Amino acid sequence: MRLAEVAALGLWLGCLRRAQGETFTSMLTVRQALATERRLLRHLGAYLEAETRRLRDLQRFYSKVQDLHQGAGGSAANPLLAYTLIKRLQSDWLNVVHSLEASENTQALKNGYTQVEKDLPEFEDLEGAARALMRLQDVYALSVTGLAKGVFQRASGTHLPDIYSPGQLFPLSADDCFLVGKVAYDMADYYHSIAWLEEAVRLFRVSYGEWNTEDEGSLEDALDHLAFSYFKAGNVSHALSLSREFLHYDPSNKRIARNVLKYERLLVENPERAEAEVGLQRPNVTHLQTRDRYEELCQTLGSQPTQYQIPALHCSYETNDSPYLLLQPAKRELIRLQPYVALYHDFVSDLEAEKIKGLAAPWLQRSVVASEEKQQKAEYRISKSAWLKDTVDPVIVSLDQRITALTGLNIRPPYAEYLQVVNYGIGGHYEPHFDHATSRKSPLYRMKSGNRLATVMIYLSSVEAGGSTAFIYANLSVPVVKNAALFWWNLHRNGAGNGDTLHAGCPVLAGDKWVANKWIHEHGQEFRRRCSPDPND
Repeated sequence: MRLAEVAALGLWLGCLRRAQGETFTSMLTVRQALATERRLLRHLGAYLEAETRRLRDLQRFYSKVQDLHQGAGGSAANPLLAYTLIKRLQSDWLNVVHSLEASENTQALKNGYTQVEKDLPEFEDLEGAARALMRLQDVYALSVTGLAKGVFQRASGTHLPDIYSPGQLFPLSADDCFLVGKVAYDMADYYHSIAWLEEAVRLFRVSYGEWNTEDEGSLEDALDHLAFSYFKAGNVSHALSLSREFLHYDPSNKRIARNVLKYERLLVENPERAEAEVGLQRPNVTHLQTRDRYEELCQTLGSQPTQYQIPALHCSYETNDSPYLLLQPAKRELIRLQPYVALYHDFVSDLEAEKIKGLAAPWLQRSVVASEEKQQKAEYRISKSAWLKDTVDPVIVSLDQRITALTGLNIRPPYAEYLQVVNYGIGGHYEPHFDHATSRKSPLYRMKSGNRLATVMIYLSSVEAGGSTAFIYANLSVPVVKNAALFWWNLHRNGAGNGDTLHAGCPVLAGDKWVANKWIHEHGQEFRRRCSPDPND
């Protein structure tokens, strides 16, 4: 619109230049010039009005983002804040910058944008953040309407208490909700697209007629995608209603008009399709057969017995007959006997935790999973990780000594893997898996030191909500306890894998989760953890 006005302004100025030198020779041409100037004034007035609207809109965008930075204090622990941050950097800022074509400061702003462009999130990041919100919605049974308002309330009918109350609300815009719905739509995931697009439509209706520079979607876009989502889900009647609403705003759209005729014909031919929603099944993936139990554990922490129910489950100071622990015993909380799971409180100090995170930060790469004979990225593991040798810093040497004293195991290479440090992303998680290899083809056997015998997982940070470690078949989950170390045996004494150690990292609802993993292998432990023919030992 503004470019057209600028072009028109230039055209009229060109006309004046061409007529220059002949206007004074006739009052007729003077009157014509007055008429020309009145037309110029109309164009200039329209341009100034558009510029005023543009500047007012930019001021609104500036104030919105400035308020977020001042209120959030530089934190991105809230997943809604993190999602909108990625969306702004990947999409909104680009739209704002390219809306300034008529401004004298455009080039300077574009130059500044170009300087940081290589560091900005890509669209893949935006899609990932959108999928993270869907994951949190599912695992923690959250209401989409609540998320749009910036609150983490449970969906109706779940009978679960709210899990997290942020200190500051970060509501989502109509365009924010539209993008999440569109990501689901593009994956043919109509279960999620309908929920998010419904919210987008509701918000777009409230603000219809307003224009935000940074927005990519509109009410018409949301209605279009929502109507087709309902059609694919089997609800032709609602698809028809939404398509008719679309035509109310854009009567000349021939594609939507054809859809209306198609839906009307389908309802005449097959009336029972009016309300059916046969396609509204939440998508699941073949590798996750224990989804319901996994999500229940993430939501409620499972049915963990207390010391009063099982007296053997207790807290104690442990030295493990090690001189290293004699003056400062380990603080053990016995979580489960079968499988054996123990939590060692204050296993590292705050200073050590920060040091380990700092050492790993420059080397973080997208985490991979072992699949048959290779390792690859997977949607069911969202995190970045780095591997630290004990030669990197004395703090790693000290940590290895502590693990040796605690477990009594040999963790010198190649009998244990290097320390793996993991930082989880938005809604970061690791769905149910075993730490030990379940196939001889696994890359874990390339170390020539046998299978993973035991796991030591150290919580290097606290989180505001979520992020528990859930043991699926053992029906327990352990919340994140900063500086504590979680220990369990992956293998029975006869070398067979312990199926009860199937576990998962629940999605991080709010906060920044860091863990360090030390995997200790079978070889080198022959006289430290002796074999037994008993399959239950």
